[in-house]
Amino acid sequence: MDSPLHGLSGRADAPIDQLRSATRRALENLVDFCVRESVHFVVIAGDVYDGDWKDYHTGLFFRKCMARLGEAGIPVFFIRGNHDAASIITRELRLPDNVFEFSVSEPETQRLEDIGVAIHGQGFATRDVRENLAISYPDPVPGYFNIGLLHTAVQGQAGHDPYAPCRVDDLRDKGYDYWALGHIHMRQILHEYPHIVYPGNLQGRHIRETGAKGCTVVRVDGGRVVEVRQQPLDVLRWEVCEIAIDGVTDLHEVVDRTASSLAKLTHAHQGYPLAVRAVLTGETEIHGALLGDEDRVYAEVLGIAQDIGSHIWIEQVRIETRPVAAEQRLDQATSDWLVSALQAARGDVHLLDQFVRDMQSTQERHRYVDRGADTSYIRSRDDVLRLLDEAEAMLYAQLARGGDRR
Repeated sequence: MDSPLHGLSGRADAPIDQLRSATRRALENLVDFCVRESVHFVVIAGDVYDGDWKDYHTGLFFRKCMARLGEAGIPVFFIRGNHDAASIITRELRLPDNVFEFSVSEPETQRLEDIGVAIHGQGFATRDVRENLAISYPDPVPGYFNIGLLHTAVQGQAGHDPYAPCRVDDLRDKGYDYWALGHIHMRQILHEYPHIVYPGNLQGRHIRETGAKGCTVVRVDGGRVVEVRQQPLDVLRWEVCEIAIDGVTDLHEVVDRTASSLAKLTHAHQGYPLAVRAVLTGETEIHGALLGDEDRVYAEVLGIAQDIGSHIWIEQVRIETRPVAAEQRLDQATSDWLVSALQAARGDVHLLDQFVRDMQSTQERHRYVDRGADTSYIRSRDDVLRLLDEAEAMLYAQLARGGDRR
């Protein structure tokens, strides 16, 4: 809740009001859906809040939504995650009686006797939980439908901080019927029977959280899961639109292809405002011209979005094209030197590792900068090698055109 949506805030035509209210409106959609469908209960697997509250309005809004569920007789069970760990949230509000928060010191079990459900969970006492919490969860309650509520980075989730790490086998072997997981914002079903599910978040917050977002609805009959489906609840969507311009020889054709691709994307998400990153790809003889006039390319794509309507905004335009090999007219000495320098950099393991360490240190000092913003985040040699590939393409294009970019 109230997590900022990054990527459009600096734009003059950005939908500021929609961006500010998106996470709240998505939560309201969740409540509306639960009341309308008369669900038996709701589980929330951590990160209700994105860090400490700026003021009490954040907590009051969440409390208001939970009270609405209480009026409908719907209980809520939640745990704290790394973003709203007990050590992080300094302000507190008493929640309605229908809301139960699991302990952060040890696993607890809550039973819903009337429907034969047992929910097991433990929240985060601190942000940086590195032990496997799942292995200490209690045995399943015999005769009940057992649910494990856990905020975790299951093994294999690349690119995410390994909080409360565990393996699929750890969860499967516990003997529960369902695991409701938090921390990863992309919806995933890691296993069936028992179901181990990341529902994702309710509202995408930046370009790394694309597509429909919402909750996972689970239907159980006779103690067995019979349906697991996603229910969209988001109010604004982020999408990456790749436009292949292989063989294109002028900017007018780039504009035409971009218009066609954006029109298809908006049609696929009818009824939803879209924040879109346009990515030009492919091999083209105008690769260097595009890189040399990025402002014009960006403005042309913005113009296309304006033609489509007020419900689409361009988050960024990226030029990831490649030059046509035959068009790279470099003198042999320059070409040989560039190839040699790049090969030396790629093969210098010490250099790569030192660069990663230096960047990680810098990034750690600036953790307040949201990683969802479009800044390359360096975690490994592979990230550095990717940047070298991008630099190589750009250097060749500019040298082939002659002169520097200004």
